[in-house]
Amino acid sequence: MSLEEMKDLHLEEKYLQPETTEIDGILMTMLISDNWDKTWNSQTKSDDLLIATYAKAGTTWTQEIVDMIQNDGDVQKCQRANTFDRHPFLEWSLPPPLNSGLDLANKMPSPRTLKTHLPVQMLPPSFWKENSKITYVARNAKDCLVSYYQFSRMNSMVPDPGTWEEYIETFKDGKVLWGSLYDHVKGWWDMKDQHHILYLFYEDMKEDPKREIEKILKFLEKDITEEVLNKIIYHTSFDVMKQNPMANYTTLPSSIMDHSISPFMRKGMSGDWKNYFTVAQNEEFDKDYQKKMAGSTLTFPTEI
Repeated sequence: MSLEEMKDLHLEEKYLQPETTEIDGILMTMLISDNWDKTWNSQTKSDDLLIATYAKAGTTWTQEIVDMIQNDGDVQKCQRANTFDRHPFLEWSLPPPLNSGLDLANKMPSPRTLKTHLPVQMLPPSFWKENSKITYVARNAKDCLVSYYQFSRMNSMVPDPGTWEEYIETFKDGKVLWGSLYDHVKGWWDMKDQHHILYLFYEDMKEDPKREIEKILKFLEKDITEEVLNKIIYHTSFDVMKQNPMANYTTLPSSIMDHSISPFMRKGMSGDWKNYFTVAQNEEFDKDYQKKMAGSTLTFPTEI
């Protein structure tokens, strides 16, 4: 769709604050559910790259880094289209005239870079069969919760989050789109040594972007000059990306994403949860977290 068409777009009410249902116990929109067979049976290619994350864990940031790497730091090429058109969102189904992720992916020439929020057990089997490369980014639960809450307030295509107090409980119970964060990060963590998966942490990326981008370069078997690397670090910094309309989702009409409620690119920081959780909420959250993450070797920094 052109930007003009997008701005004129008025989605039917039924697609705003959408109905949800569960697929194998994981909450999804009805549109994703209705098209699930197509998604599950989709055919991956061996040279596909998949960027997998839980929602609000640094997905768009990683997409921009990867795109800059693949285009040798050419800023103009990386602004050729919106991030959601450059990297199809595999399972995301939309009503016409919008393109669903799978439709976009099927029209795209190889090599393709795709995006997903699917938990590991719901990834289409062809990804494992074709041994496609997967970059997974995990973010600590409290910051994820805050970011997902604010995102759900401004994005009318996901369920209404209710109050902050209600949302903490909804999130802890995994009754949000794409299910439990705890199961998500653990599931991908457990798979990382059995498949071609680069498992990254949002907090590490904030702390030392150069080091983490170099990990991605190595994983993608890509060599670039120091000058291009520095360019990538600069252009994928939060402040620069926040001003980039091809990355910050401001081209979507306000009926879909209302940036006056909360910008899509809000703070891009680690530790913002301290501005939201009360002492009591934090204590309760920590107790619940310990239970749900018990037995896992996966640990997160909660601040840098």
